[in-house]
Amino acid sequence: MRYAFYFSPGSDEPLHRLGSSWLGRDAATGNPVEHPDLDGLGASELATITGPARRYGFHATLKAPFRLADGVSEADLVRAMETFAEQTDVFEIPSLMVGRLEGFVALVPGGPAPELAAFAGAVVEAFEPLRAPLSDREIERRNPESLSSGELRNLMRWGYPYVFDRFRFHMTLTNRLPEPDITRIAAAAETHFAPALAGPVVVRALTLFVEPEPGAPFQIHSRTPLASGQHRKTA
Repeated sequence: MRYAFYFSPGSDEPLHRLGSSWLGRDAATGNPVEHPDLDGLGASELATITGPARRYGFHATLKAPFRLADGVSEADLVRAMETFAEQTDVFEIPSLMVGRLEGFVALVPGGPAPELAAFAGAVVEAFEPLRAPLSDREIERRNPESLSSGELRNLMRWGYPYVFDRFRFHMTLTNRLPEPDITRIAAAAETHFAPALAGPVVVRALTLFVEPEPGAPFQIHSRTPLASGQHRKTA
């Protein structure tokens, strides 16, 4: 069993509903969701290009999937999550937009988002003591020979290459696409997600996902609300 800390909007938020329909699965319920038919992108093609992203659910990675360290229980992880959330304020991502990321279409910040970067770094550090070291197989799956020296150091120290100065917030929407298709599919995504991207995106909670067994779809285990400024608990 593996766990992961992700950003994922609440199930009552438009962004969650739009992301679930785009991917074809709701990670909160585990149920399939009907794909929309969009101009220039039919439901059948959308199902094809969202396969791996559908397994992981609509999310942005904060702390990548990990196994629990020896002696650490799921209850320990949840308690640590609750403590972290009590000491972390709700904040806003100023904007999200449909962008391209190394051949993938994804939702990415529309500009600088320093609070988001700080939040992601805090999540990586806070839960590191609960993470089991990567196995040789897990390291190999990250293709270490393709990583920069900084990314390789991150992988070995934090279990994921893309943290801290290498962090790039993204909510993956597709497989890697051939260049001729990207513009058309990105345009369809802009239309689909437009209702949820008109203003700031509020980060209200930290979401724990779980992979019950290797290769199984990731599901939302729990969402722990962050503190509002006036109710924030001090350490």
